[in-house]
Amino acid sequence: MTILEVTENDADDWLQLALELWPDYSLDEMNLVTDGIAQSPRETAFIVRDEQGTAIGFMNLSLRHDYVPGATQQPVAYVEGLYVREPYQKQGIGRQLIHRAEQWARDQGCSELASDVLIDNAPSAAFHSKAGFEEVERTIFFIKNVT
Repeated sequence: MTILEVTENDADDWLQLALELWPDYSLDEMNLVTDGIAQSPRETAFIVRDEQGTAIGFMNLSLRHDYVPGATQQPVAYVEGLYVREPYQKQGIGRQLIHRAEQWARDQGCSELASDVLIDNAPSAAFHSKAGFEEVERTIFFIKNVT
């Protein structure tokens, strides 16, 4: 297994993995997202390939300069998305991605790595806890149509 920073050659595999993680996005919408990350000086992505070269996971990272709950300084390295295909889960690949994120954070001059999960995503919350993240806040957002 290898973890490499995404290049132009990885674009199609990265796009497919991102659509698996976020199926509510259309192909065009997700293509805009991944293209934006690829062009951004404050974002990056890593892809995981097995021994045969098959893409089995990815991670998107950013430097956030806005408020991040629990952070003590800015910018903060942020895990924007992390996904490992189901047959490869629970084999330490996610933790290896987090270790790579930690290195990227240090390389960017950050001393903290942050992330988030949806409040009802218990498996992801458990993963984050096992990977050494500390829960700092829970939020429920509301909206009301006023027209």
